[in-house]
Amino acid sequence: MSTQTSTPAPAGKTGFQLPRWAGSFGFQIIAALIVGLGLGLLAKYTGSTKASPNALGTTLQTIGSSYVSLLQTAVVPLIFTAVVSSISNLRAVSNAARLAWNTLLWFAITSLIAVLIGIGLGVLLQPGAGTGITQEAKYAGKSGDWWAFLTGLFPKNFLGLGASTTVTDGVATTAVSFNVLQILVIAIAVGIAALKVGKAAEPFLNLNASALAVIQKVLWWIIRIAPIGTVGLIGNAVAVYGWDTIGSLGKFTLAIYVGLALVLFVVYPVLVRTHGLSVRQYFSGVWPAVQLAFVSRSSVGTLPLTQRVTERSLGVPRAYAAFAVPLGATTKMDGCAAIYPAISAIFVAQFFGIQLDFTQYLLIALVSVLGSAATAGTTGAVVMLTLTLSTLGLPLAGVGLLLAIDPILDMGRTAVNVAGQALVPTIVAKRQGILDESLYNAPRNGDPFSDDDADGPAAVDPSAAAVPATGRDEHELADAKA
Repeated sequence: MSTQTSTPAPAGKTGFQLPRWAGSFGFQIIAALIVGLGLGLLAKYTGSTKASPNALGTTLQTIGSSYVSLLQTAVVPLIFTAVVSSISNLRAVSNAARLAWNTLLWFAITSLIAVLIGIGLGVLLQPGAGTGITQEAKYAGKSGDWWAFLTGLFPKNFLGLGASTTVTDGVATTAVSFNVLQILVIAIAVGIAALKVGKAAEPFLNLNASALAVIQKVLWWIIRIAPIGTVGLIGNAVAVYGWDTIGSLGKFTLAIYVGLALVLFVVYPVLVRTHGLSVRQYFSGVWPAVQLAFVSRSSVGTLPLTQRVTERSLGVPRAYAAFAVPLGATTKMDGCAAIYPAISAIFVAQFFGIQLDFTQYLLIALVSVLGSAATAGTTGAVVMLTLTLSTLGLPLAGVGLLLAIDPILDMGRTAVNVAGQALVPTIVAKRQGILDESLYNAPRNGDPFSDDDADGPAAVDPSAAAVPATGRDEHELADAKA
């Protein structure tokens, strides 16, 4: 007679339990993508359109837009408190200026590589030739220009907020917006001023550190429900745009996504490997942020998760990551400001039968490398494209052709943006000898929130926000090789 023994279930965990992999953030996002795709197709083929959505289409649109609104709500206080805190953390660092310079240098290097790939694909694939479509209306939207960038640096108010009122059928509607670049300028000024004040500013810095911890805790809650938002965002995109819109611009869409794939899966891995780091660990660490960026189409909205994986998965010291990642979220855009404007400018030239010369290709590269900051706080890629076309003297009417498929392209562009925003701090930290390689090489479990404790994120408790959690970060920064 055989006997069987059973292992009692742990206290409080009786009944059916999901497998561990099912609780992974990455798995939940992928599952949400599939569900959203199915619901989007169902809405589309039951008659939902952009102008007249049915009940399912309206539900998907509401879920998606509400989730993005939740992310954007916390952006202003997050950027302000994160930048002020990062500057205060760098007060004892002798090579802070060197870290900042190296960060900007690598922003430019990676942007240059991306724009060269974009130019090469534009010349090779000829996306604007033989489209079979005609330009029906001129583009009448906002154009990007260098003067607007310079004047946009000066805040109009302390919070960098703006408001616009529109009147429809006698009803006035006011929308409030924020300029990320102005918020960054304000935060840097306040942070530097707090350092100059010295001891008298300690209560303010402690309050700022506590506020940062609270804000990030709320953001972790918002990001945890990202799978729900993903269903709405992807479902709405499929229902509204589908494949029909892409059809006439298929070659252009293909060129953009080939360029994005080359940067994300070839250029970035080469840079990671060149610096003696594991490519697999880089992707496994940054992937949760890339997934959220793809569905949310917002680098700034993804900022808290990007910063978390950069610190907790890629091993970048918090004192440095808290400076580099917010800066990258506003100015480091290999997808929106390098690949996209390069291929798009060539598309417009080919569409209107304009022959570009070598000097104009150089101008595309120059504008793409230097111009990404000019898109900060604006509608990113579209403004960057108009800036490029204006510099080259190409017709702005070509922008109107590409707006129809912009949301489809923006998913891939934003994913590449975020991957690059985490890559550069990792490379710089490695080159300066301050990267925690044991943390970088640690096993991943697919859940960026696994190190949260019962009272809040381990990475952002009030005391840790003022002093790096490892207790080594500032010393490592100070000891980095000059």
